[in-house]
Amino acid sequence: MASSVSTAEVKVVTEKDNFLQRHVAFFDRNKDGIVYPSETFQGFRAIGCGYLLSTFAAVFINISLSSKTRPGKGFSFSFPIEVKNINLGIHSSDSGVYDKDGRFVASKFEEIFAKHAHTHRDALTNKELKELLKANREPNDCRGGILAFGEWRVLYNLCKDKNGLLQKETVRAVYDGSLFEQLEKQRSSKTHKNHS
Repeated sequence: MASSVSTAEVKVVTEKDNFLQRHVAFFDRNKDGIVYPSETFQGFRAIGCGYLLSTFAAVFINISLSSKTRPGKGFSFSFPIEVKNINLGIHSSDSGVYDKDGRFVASKFEEIFAKHAHTHRDALTNKELKELLKANREPNDCRGGILAFGEWRVLYNLCKDKNGLLQKETVRAVYDGSLFEQLEKQRSSKTHKNHS
């Protein structure tokens, strides 16, 4: 008799291969596998966001993702996000660059620029970003649309170049999580220069 494998088994994707976990791990400031609102706030401040946006992000993100990333666990007023389960928080009206397990889908990433980068092959203008958001928005999906809009607008406002372009390598870096570390280092070096 052949043994059967349950389809309900959790598929383990290593963090090395899981770009979404790497993306979120930046906000796990104490590296314990859990992101609390205070850590989300600290992470947003570290990449250069103001107090108001950082506070809003901490409240909105943690409330939105806490219960989704903690299956089978009760409600918690501390609104923790479990990094290992972040793929359970993938929202609709998204680009599809992360698959259901949080892995990077290169073809979907390339599709962003093939479909929407009309002015420059490897960059998005503000107008093209709006087009991308509109194209990805699913009908009657207010929540997913708001989340996608917020993510892309923060990225664009923080990372557009002097010509108002959001470069392809910058977008790639946000997906693999390396952009956050780069922004924190840039901000930290500017702070140290100003205090010298």
